[in-house]
Amino acid sequence: MRVAGLTRSFDGRAVIDDLRLDVRPGEFVALLGRSGCGKSTLLRILAGLDRDIEGTVLVPRRKAVAFQAPRLMPWKRVWRNVLLGLPGTPERADAERALEEVGLGHRVDAWPKTLSGGEAQRASLARALVREPDLLLLDEPFGALDALTRIKAQRLVGELWQRRGCAVLLVTHDVEEAVLLADRVLVMDGGVIAHETQVDLARPRDVTDPRFAELRGELLRRLGVDDHDAPVPAGSVSGGDQASAA
Repeated sequence: MRVAGLTRSFDGRAVIDDLRLDVRPGEFVALLGRSGCGKSTLLRILAGLDRDIEGTVLVPRRKAVAFQAPRLMPWKRVWRNVLLGLPGTPERADAERALEEVGLGHRVDAWPKTLSGGEAQRASLARALVREPDLLLLDEPFGALDALTRIKAQRLVGELWQRRGCAVLLVTHDVEEAVLLADRVLVMDGGVIAHETQVDLARPRDVTDPRFAELRGELLRRLGVDDHDAPVPAGSVSGGDQASAA
């Protein structure tokens, strides 16, 4: 993925201002930033949902997006939701394979209203994966989940990324989540990528590792938050609780 000179304005105000960004094939990149900095706007542009732009945006033809809200159609069974909008003539077996991959093989014929929050989010991921994307765009997909469900969802995304080998761009407010999952973490500010950090930590990562804490602290400072005063992110738990949840 390559972005150069990207500008997006609303009512004469540039929310994204001459932004440049490259994501290599197979790379996992997390994007942080304060609310209103343009993170979700950038993701919508990359997904092809916002075309009123200036500059160059080159993304793979095969791309998929998962949002914070699963956006499942309540009148369609889960497997039909997975295939919704898929071009060509997809078959039920395609949905079944994707649902099995995210651990929902037993919920193929369920109605969306019977799913838990975590199950609904996994169904949303299956809908993205069935498209066999070269680029997977994730817009705060774990934001509405409880702490333990969020840990499981983070682990699932990491496993799917390693298995699939596609590039991932994750938009998140959770610094710990970014360091836990990404190869590279970007901080967006003033409509541009203001800072980037390479995460050279072995996987699986341990939130109690001093190097993990150092990276987390650096990113928090870049976001204007003192590490000691930082609130515990919604859905975040301590390293000991992570180990228990595993």
